[in-house]
Amino acid sequence: MTDAPARFVLFPGRHHLLTRFQAGYLRRLAGDDATVVWAVTSANHENTRRNPVPYHRREAAVERFSVLSGLRSVVVPIFDTAYTDAFAEVTLKSIAVATGLELTPADTVLACSTPEVAKLYERLGFPIAQVEADPDLPEPPERPWDVLLRLAAGDETWRALTHPATIDVFERYRLVESIRSVVNDPLVGDEGGLTVTRDYRTYVEAFATAAQRKWDSVRRYVQPGRIVDIGCGAGAVLELADREAALRESDLIGVEVARHLYQECLHKKAQGVFRNANVYFFHRNVLGGAVFKDRSVDTTLTFALTHEIWSYGRRRESLLQFARRIHDHTVPGGVWINSDVCGPDDPRRQVLLRLSTDDGDNPAAPRRDLAELTSAEVRRYVGGLSTRARLDQFAVDFAFDFDYEPLPDGAVRLALGAAMDYLTRKDYTDNWLSETQEQFCGLSFADWTDLLTEAGFEIGPASAPVRNEWVIDNRIAPVASLTDLDGRPLDWPTTHVLTVAHRPRNQ
Repeated sequence: MTDAPARFVLFPGRHHLLTRFQAGYLRRLAGDDATVVWAVTSANHENTRRNPVPYHRREAAVERFSVLSGLRSVVVPIFDTAYTDAFAEVTLKSIAVATGLELTPADTVLACSTPEVAKLYERLGFPIAQVEADPDLPEPPERPWDVLLRLAAGDETWRALTHPATIDVFERYRLVESIRSVVNDPLVGDEGGLTVTRDYRTYVEAFATAAQRKWDSVRRYVQPGRIVDIGCGAGAVLELADREAALRESDLIGVEVARHLYQECLHKKAQGVFRNANVYFFHRNVLGGAVFKDRSVDTTLTFALTHEIWSYGRRRESLLQFARRIHDHTVPGGVWINSDVCGPDDPRRQVLLRLSTDDGDNPAAPRRDLAELTSAEVRRYVGGLSTRARLDQFAVDFAFDFDYEPLPDGAVRLALGAAMDYLTRKDYTDNWLSETQEQFCGLSFADWTDLLTEAGFEIGPASAPVRNEWVIDNRIAPVASLTDLDGRPLDWPTTHVLTVAHRPRNQ
């Protein structure tokens, strides 16, 4: 530990969990005169594997920690930005703007156990105290993140290492289970959302464009009261619900797992987009635990969500768990309205598919290194392939079993479900590497009926398989033809499903 006199101790970090060791170390480092400046990084992130605790709870724990430890502290949120070698300078400027404190090497010692971060401040001349990595310690203490991983693993020894301030905040706000859920969740990545390859700008634009069509298809089935849109995206459908006079007394609630989209929802609300005062948004993954109390929701909406649960989870098992959770939170007589992609009635039927070869490049073999390219490079490469060549690339990148047999006459023999999985995905070049991780045709309408019934729902008469004629006429039919094995033309099958499922009134 450095002996440099200091008026301030700068302590950057995510600070999700504070330890007993940190209390003693900072008390000795700060002495009776220095102020500890807590630069809480990733302050705009929560509900992600790297950042499972929201900033305001971290701030509460730091303030309580300071009182119990006899420290004078200032807590400053540091929002994430794109990586820069000037991270130290950016942090110092953020502190100056938020507090007016101009920290310099002459009056400040940096407390940091991460060598890469410490070097950035050392380059500016700051003296360094290495906290858990301090070479003068008789043995290195456990780092806070490792203690948090003990908590996530269900190892109760985390309590012996954690400062009482953190334990108190975790228990008062019931954070222990939510941390375990988020850290161990197989569906949520380090930064929130389902995959790291998505261009969320594209998704926001797509949601906004399709919102009116989606709302028009379901509005007649919506029951007033508590209306929840799970996977609400940027809140475009809830904007339309907000304009319905019949729903002006209803609560409109959006649930979104992707941090980028959730933040867009909050921005819209702050800008006064919604007229209804009872509009709320949650940043949650419904599979990670119940969001709503049992029998508390009148209408649940899901659009283009269930195929993601199928794809990134344990397929039918995860989807059934999701359906049961919705059933539990639905009031007797309430409704779950789901609109999503859907597989054909007979997905295993063998068919012949003929695809255009004159609408792009036809390389001798598909590339197997797309993950090494930038998003723009992937978009240019895949977008430049012919429809037939893109099938070969799809077969390489698709995360599900995909068997097909090229025939001498140029046709391809494959299962109907596999054919539709490709044809309904082939134009998603902007997000190719994420879209190829998802299966559109995992369930047929009959499969949906069985699953919803098993979850306890009654299937309403409005439920039906749907064929998106625009997609067929504009995306598929111009570049593809479908026949049976004898060459007889086949109609294009179902592409989507609408289910209107009620919880029985006697349940």
